[in-house]
Amino acid sequence: MEPFKIPESLKGLTNTYPPPKVLLEAARSGGEWAARVALTQLWLSEGIPHAFGNCPAIYEAVRCWLSDQLEIHAKEISLVGSARLGYSLAPKKFGVPFDSKSDLDLFIVSTNLFERLKEDFYRWSADFESGEIKPLYTKEKKWWPANYNQVPKNIQQGFIDTTKIPNREVYPVAQKVNDIMSSLINKLKITPNAPKPRKASVRCYSSWDSFVQQQSLNLALLLDKDSQDTNEIN
Repeated sequence: MEPFKIPESLKGLTNTYPPPKVLLEAARSGGEWAARVALTQLWLSEGIPHAFGNCPAIYEAVRCWLSDQLEIHAKEISLVGSARLGYSLAPKKFGVPFDSKSDLDLFIVSTNLFERLKEDFYRWSADFESGEIKPLYTKEKKWWPANYNQVPKNIQQGFIDTTKIPNREVYPVAQKVNDIMSSLINKLKITPNAPKPRKASVRCYSSWDSFVQQQSLNLALLLDKDSQDTNEIN
């Protein structure tokens, strides 16, 4: 019998919200992929998010409310982004603290919801391709062609962003999720001790494997960006 083995870089990681430099070093060393998977599965997806540290019960109330609205289990709902650790993990904004200008980046792991959103996307994709539906606003004219090309690749990777499906009645699942996000922001605004983000969005994953894979890759991209920046300075 052998003892449990963990990446060396994770042994000293005892803080729920490790500082940016500590997180980077833990992800960079100690078995690279194994370390990134461990960080993703524990630090980046479980526990009380930093944004709700003043009143964790509000976070649970939010999840229970979303559970009722979306007809999924509350345990399938969580947060990533700056709301999770207290700072952004996006390569271009790494270390930027969560504040009133930040967003709530929710994720949901639900095969059923993923499939329904996928149906909405491909319905919109066909409508857009045929000219049945046309962009009305500047942002739509800019992003619809990009979404048309990118989202199928995301679907192959096991995730879909509801904001990349137009908020129209003919795509009811995506519209429902996006409308719920607007209601969530309004409810948080009137809730004492709750964070007051600008907006909220949802990324839906088909499975936990897809979530772990994507978040681990995101950490790898962050490490690459940090290495490039370090080389430029040197």
